[in-house]
Amino acid sequence: MKTIISTIIFLHGAIHLLGFVKAFELSYLPHFPGNVSKLSGLFWLLVTVLLCISGIGFIKMKSWWSWLAIISVIISSVLIITVWQDARFGSIANLIILIVAFLSLLAIRFNQKTEAEISQIMEQNESRDKTVISEEDISALPEPVKLWLKASGVIGQEKIQSVWLRQKAKIKMKPGQKKWKDATAEQYFSIQNPAFVWRVNMKIPPFIQITGRDKFTDGKGEMQIKMFSAINVVREKGPKMDEGTMQRFLGEIVWFPSAALSPYIRWEAKDNLSAKATINYRGTRATGIFYFNEKGDCIRYSASRFKENHRDAKRYEWVIDVKKHAVLNGVKIPVKMSATWKLDEGDWTWFVVEITHIRYHYGTGQ
Repeated sequence: MKTIISTIIFLHGAIHLLGFVKAFELSYLPHFPGNVSKLSGLFWLLVTVLLCISGIGFIKMKSWWSWLAIISVIISSVLIITVWQDARFGSIANLIILIVAFLSLLAIRFNQKTEAEISQIMEQNESRDKTVISEEDISALPEPVKLWLKASGVIGQEKIQSVWLRQKAKIKMKPGQKKWKDATAEQYFSIQNPAFVWRVNMKIPPFIQITGRDKFTDGKGEMQIKMFSAINVVREKGPKMDEGTMQRFLGEIVWFPSAALSPYIRWEAKDNLSAKATINYRGTRATGIFYFNEKGDCIRYSASRFKENHRDAKRYEWVIDVKKHAVLNGVKIPVKMSATWKLDEGDWTWFVVEITHIRYHYGTGQ
């Protein structure tokens, strides 16, 4: 798709050279009727230059390319109407470029909004807490949770304050879907004030691009899915979404285990290898159960979660199964996991994710 659009931009720009050639009589152009003034010819050349520059900006994904393309299209349209009315095909190219440029502007606006949300949750978490986690700090926790924190390697480390990570994933959009769709994502977490922003990009052949953003902050959740980062496909929020995103945050503390010591999380032993966690923050409450093996590794997380956001939505078991652990930046965490809905008609494993990069920030600002 990118190749097609860039080709249209450059070809359309090259065609405008004809007006410049005609005006300055650089070549005989029988198919370009009438006389073209030298001033008009300079405008034809200007469109060529602007389109070529905007085409380079489009390829390099520069934010300014859209405005340059829109200016080019406006000038081009005026020239076609006033000088070369037979070049109606040029109007089609102008329309295509205009639509793509407009969608790009909407995408830029969406990305800027997401960046602002990320900055907001990270600024809220500028803690200078240098507390080092000790055996005494975990003494009141259930045995399986204590074993998990020891196995993860956080004892003797400072508490993690915020996290950035990158993922590669496979997604199935609906039950019964046969083929997986590849996706990439990145996520930002704040721990002192529990929050996250997760954004994902997925391409659906032949040319559709889907961008998603999940947000949890101040005890509230929101999900947005956009086509080409511009056209709203899904936008959900409300109490069910608040609880669901909080349950997600709770399950994902396995990537930053020291968050288990946060004051907004309460632990209760289920048996020797599982514990129930309850998170309560700013009026939103959620629970989930963590399962561990004998070595203390977390191997599963389960929550009763609303699958949809409408008034009559039902709860189903939502399970994260750990496929692989690894030590990243000194902490042993799950690095490959799958998410499954336990539906009435059967299991729907819809998401498989692998952590490719993770970065921790501590109270010292590391």
